[in-house]
Formats: sequence, structure tokens, C-alpha cells
Amino acid sequence: MIIASIRQLTKTYGKANSEVRVHALRGIDIEFQAGQSVAICGQSGSGKSTMMNLLGCLDRPSSGSYFLGDQDVALLDDDQLSAIRGERIGFVFQSFNLIPQLTLLENLEIPLYYQGVVAKDRRTKSLELAALVGLADRGHHRPTELSGGQQQRAAIARALVNDPLMILADEPTGNLDTATGEMILGVFDQLHEEGKTVVMVTHDQYVSRRCDRVVTLRDGRIITDVLTSESNELESVEA
Repeated sequence: MIIASIRQLTKTYGKANSEVRVHALRGIDIEFQAGQSVAICGQSGSGKSTMMNLLGCLDRPSSGSYFLGDQDVALLDDDQLSAIRGERIGFVFQSFNLIPQLTLLENLEIPLYYQGVVAKDRRTKSLELAALVGLADRGHHRPTELSGGQQQRAAIARALVNDPLMILADEPTGNLDTATGEMILGVFDQLHEEGKTVVMVTHDQYVSRRCDRVVTLRDGRIITDVLTSESNELESVEA
């Protein structure tokens, strides 16, 4: 089942006090299947972060369409986009983006609070998710009292609070050491096995090879879009 579809999507930025236009995305066509894990790769300036922002409804396309489920989100106003972000998309950022003044459980409850979920149910759900990512004993700790890996696991738990249609992760292991990064990738593997749709921006080939599919951008265009099984089979033949 296709859960997200982009057609002829472009994004152009203007520079302040200048007529210069920067074409970040140039006529992108792509679909995302439910339950698939996808790596978005490319060098700096290739357009991968712009694509992630558009997929996450953090920005609007200059032209083209973006259907998330059955809605063309390119046509929605700011309030509607905010609702989509809160209800259908889970974000995992490289810098974690946890609120330092709040405990882990309180950080997990914030999205539910804005959805109008009552306090008792918010706490029940946050406890379940903390346990899911192995942080059941860290619920009352603040972010500064957690390791980098624990903070990233907390960020993953927060992304799952509203049972999103799609999880978007921006360099989720970029600030972590190798062992901790491996642990975080294990959490994503588990979510994928449970049927979650995961799209992550990464420059790390090891990370991308763990995904079902690798999409590579260059100069705002998709230059390759391959299933990792096909890529691995090709390498085996060439070897």
C-alpha cells in the first residue's frame, strides 16, 4: 500500500536582497510503501534535507503534489499542516530536540497533551513507550541525566506517541559513537519488523544498507532508487 506519493515536486529558495534562486528540488517523483524502510542519501546540497522537510510538512513545495495517505498536503494551510505533523508523522532528529526542563516521561507526553489526551492516558502511553525503547527505569530523569544513546531512544519513543503513518529520522546516529549507533539502529530494525514505515536521511552507507531501499539525490534530482537486495545481488555478481 502506498502511504506517500510525490509528483513533479519542486522547491526553490530565494536569497535575501537578491534575485538569485536556489533550486533545491527539481521535479521529484517518488512513492513510499507502507512498512518499508527507506534511506535518503546524497552529498551536502543534494536536496535530501529539503525532501525530509517537505515529507514532514515542515515546509511547502514550490510546485507539484505531495499526497500523504489520501490528502494532498501541498494544498493545506498552516493549521492543517500542524495537525498532520502531530497526528501522522513522527520525527527523530540528530540533536534529539528533547525539552531539557522536562523529564523523559513528560517529554513523551507533550505531543499527547496537544492532542487533548487526558493526563492518565498520557502517562500510561508514555510509560509503555519508555519500556519499548528500554528506558522504563529512566522515566523521571531529565535529558541532561541521560546518555546520548538514551536521549535518542527517548526521541524515538516520542516519535511513536501518536502511532504515526510515517517515521522520519534525520541522521539518527550522527552524534553517537559506533556501539551506541548500532543500538539505535537495532531499535529502528525492530520498528521496521513491526510494520512501521521509516524514512531516514543518512550519509552512512552502513546505515543505508540496513534499509529496504536507498534513494540517492544529486543537485535536487533522484539519480538512483534501488532496493538493497538488488544492490547486494549486483555486488555479489561483480565480485
